[in-house]
Amino acid sequence: MRASRALAVVLATGAAIGLAAPMAAATNGPVDVDVSPSDVHQGATLRVTARGCGHGGRVTSNAFSEVHLSAGDGTNFATVRVHDHATPGNYNLAVKCNDNDRVATRSFTVLEGRGADGGLGATAGPSDTEMAVGVSLVGSAAIGGALFVARRRRQDVRV
Repeated sequence: MRASRALAVVLATGAAIGLAAPMAAATNGPVDVDVSPSDVHQGATLRVTARGCGHGGRVTSNAFSEVHLSAGDGTNFATVRVHDHATPGNYNLAVKCNDNDRVATRSFTVLEGRGADGGLGATAGPSDTEMAVGVSLVGSAAIGGALFVARRRRQDVRV
């Protein structure tokens, strides 16, 4: 009977350690840190995600001002804005949880310029074909309008 009781204690202790290990790993510091996008223009924003910072944390880099990482179980996140004057090149960011001293780093690249403004072709002008079609439409409208006005005047003179 004593041997079975000792075995039960050993199994219970092992189960408790087995269940506690994933919980401890969740708060051991930042893991699975991701930067999206990894290439960003000056003045643009990055999204940083990490796991393991149950009480939040901080994200720091030379390319942007320090921001706070969200708190909570699961995935923590922060949105950072790269400085307009950041020198193009490779940078590292550091994620540090509030509840421990572990730090995780990831790299990203700052590209020169402000990038595209978005929308419908903000960086590309009209092609030669589009210009020719536009000019012909405007010319046709001008000729049609002139003929319409000229016919109206002739009819007004007859009355």
